[in-house]
Amino acid sequence: MSNKKSLSDVKWSVLDLAPVVESGTVTESFQNTLDLAQHAEKWGYNRYWLAEHHNMPGIASSATSVVIGHVAGGTSKIRVGSGGIMLPNHAPLVIAEQFGTLDALYPGRIDLGLGRAPGTDQVTAQALRRDLGNMGDDFPYQLDELRTYLDPDRADSPMKVRAVPGEGQDIPIWLLGSSGFSARLAGREGLPFAFASHFSPDNTIPALELYRNTFTPSEVLEQPYAMVGANVVIADTDEEAARIATSLQQQFVNLVRGNPTKLKPPVASMDGIWSPYEKAALDQQLRTSFIGSPETVKAKLQAFLDETQADEIIVNGQIYDHDARLRSFQLLSEIVK
Repeated sequence: MSNKKSLSDVKWSVLDLAPVVESGTVTESFQNTLDLAQHAEKWGYNRYWLAEHHNMPGIASSATSVVIGHVAGGTSKIRVGSGGIMLPNHAPLVIAEQFGTLDALYPGRIDLGLGRAPGTDQVTAQALRRDLGNMGDDFPYQLDELRTYLDPDRADSPMKVRAVPGEGQDIPIWLLGSSGFSARLAGREGLPFAFASHFSPDNTIPALELYRNTFTPSEVLEQPYAMVGANVVIADTDEEAARIATSLQQQFVNLVRGNPTKLKPPVASMDGIWSPYEKAALDQQLRTSFIGSPETVKAKLQAFLDETQADEIIVNGQIYDHDARLRSFQLLSEIVK
C-alpha cells in the first residue's frame, strides 16, 4: 500500500483484560475497569473491549457479557464490546440473546468480537464445554448459526427457535484471530477482522495479507477493515516505562510456566526472575510491545502502523498501578492525535 498513514489517521481503542493485581481484589479490578473506560471515553478512544479468559487469577473478565454491561452502563458514547467472546465455549443462541440484551440496553454501542480458541487450558475447556469434540473446527457453522439468530432472513426455512432479544438487531460482528483461520473466514464473509498481534507477532502480516486478499464485499463492509493489537506502556521516561512493564513480563513468564498469577508489582530488574530461554521467548512473543517515553513509543507505533497499514489499533496495558495505567493511556491519546 502506497498511501502512508499517520497515527492520527487511524482509530485507537482499548483492550482491557480486567487485571487483578497481587494486592487487590476482583471488586477493585472492576472498579478500575470502569474508571479506565470513563477516562478512555473522555480521551477520545473509539471502543473499549473486554476479553474472555478462564482459570486465570490475574484476569477478571471471564463473564465477559456481564462486564460489558457494567462498562456500557457507566459510560455514554464509547463503543463497548468483546475482544472476544470464545464462541465454541457457548451456544450461539445464548450469545445472540446476551448481546441482543446488551444492544437493547445500550443501542448502537455494542460490538460482538468472536474468537474460536477456548481462552484457557484444556482441562478448563472441558469444564466449560463438557465435550471436547468441538475444538473450534466447526466455528464457521457456529458463526453462521449466530448470525442467523440475529438475522432470520439468512435462514433457508422459517426459524423454529428465535433469539429474543437479538433477532432483528444490528450488532456488529468482528472475527478475532491469532492465525490465518479467522483471517480467511473474515475475508470470505466480508466482516471486520482483529488480529492478536500483541501476543502473536510473527503471524500478523501473513494473516492481514490473507484477510485482505480473500476479502469479499458484503452488506457489512465494502472494503476490508483490519484492527491489530499492541501492548503499550508509556511513562515520562524510558527507564520508568521499562520498570512498569516488568509486571507484564512477570505475568507472561508465569503463564509460560503454566502457573498463571495475579499481576505482580514492577521490579527494578527481571534478572533472576526469568531464565535466558524465557527471556528470549518473551522477547519474541511480546515483540509487538511498545514501551518507553511518549517520544520513543510514538516512533515505534508509527513503524508498526507502516508495517501493518491497520485501520485501527487496540491497545492492552497490563500495568500494576492504576494511576500509572491511566497515565499511560492518557499519554498515548496525546501522541496519536
